[in-house]
Amino acid sequence: MGLIGSIFATLFSGGRNMVVETAQVFRENAEASAIREVDARTGAVAQFGAEFAAPCRGGFDRFIDGLNRLPRPMLALGTLGLFAAAMIDPVWFAARMQGLALVPEPLWWLMGAIVSFYFGARHQIKGQEFQRSIAQTIGFVPQVVKNLDALSELGIGAAGTGTDAETTLAATAPDANAALSDWRAQLAR
Repeated sequence: MGLIGSIFATLFSGGRNMVVETAQVFRENAEASAIREVDARTGAVAQFGAEFAAPCRGGFDRFIDGLNRLPRPMLALGTLGLFAAAMIDPVWFAARMQGLALVPEPLWWLMGAIVSFYFGARHQIKGQEFQRSIAQTIGFVPQVVKNLDALSELGIGAAGTGTDAETTLAATAPDANAALSDWRAQLAR
């Protein structure tokens, strides 16, 4: 074996490639990078899905959820009821409003804080449930992509007219509109 053979044996023997290994010090291996990226994304989606997995809900949880749904409709319907009461019996309504005028301002502040915290917490819970549904939807993306690829392989799409000019014009020409034609005729007079 000559000098050149021994140099090549040193560089490429033993299942190692010193040129590639040296180049990888200066430039990232694209294939290994893609594998790491896929692993990271798969792990992130799995973690996100596990974090927002729907827990098993019992009867008490469903009952409390039902109670939590009552305040907003009750507030809306109660406000509409106040308008109805003001129209039905204005004197009775005025007496009640005078009673509300006597409520001290700190009590109004306290009621505002309680209502704000209640609806803020409700908003946060609904936001987390929305994120959970997004995570579940993201989990379906690979299957949807696979289904779309399978459909595209079947070649199903819009019907083509080929090279037939009359069929193309008939398919793209707007339909006759009698009302529009009459209107244009009246404008032309």
